[in-house]
Amino acid sequence: MIDGVRVTRLKPIPDERGRLMEMFRSDEEDFEKFGQVYLTTAWPGVVKAWHYHRKQTDNFVCVQGMMKVALYDAREDSPTKGETAEFFMGVWNPIRLRIPAGVYHGFKCISTGEAMIVNVPTEPYNHAEPDEYRLPAHTDEIPYDWGRQDR
Repeated sequence: MIDGVRVTRLKPIPDERGRLMEMFRSDEEDFEKFGQVYLTTAWPGVVKAWHYHRKQTDNFVCVQGMMKVALYDAREDSPTKGETAEFFMGVWNPIRLRIPAGVYHGFKCISTGEAMIVNVPTEPYNHAEPDEYRLPAHTDEIPYDWGRQDR
């Protein structure tokens, strides 16, 4: 596991009316502070990658469809520098994924319809000076293949 990344299993509570699922609470150990809440989506097969933040920690929950989320640790001072990790999250695997500052991340929709991630980052988006540092989705600088892996 990449240093600082945490996976929290979420617990949907179904009944005859539907379901309820707490995604993030301010009294949980992983809660640092509140920046904002936003929704990001991808169409089937679309990759949105790579970027990292210098200040911001992200907290992803996929609320519709399924996403393959990939991480790459490029932090110079990290004990897991150079490691990659992938997580399959969404309706069939309800988890919250904590992505610390400095870790490149991206995602690919692996469901047959649009997939949606709700993010609760620790910082509000700064339109004048965004805390985003990007690389292309299919760069050679990150040792990761977005293709489907038939094992």
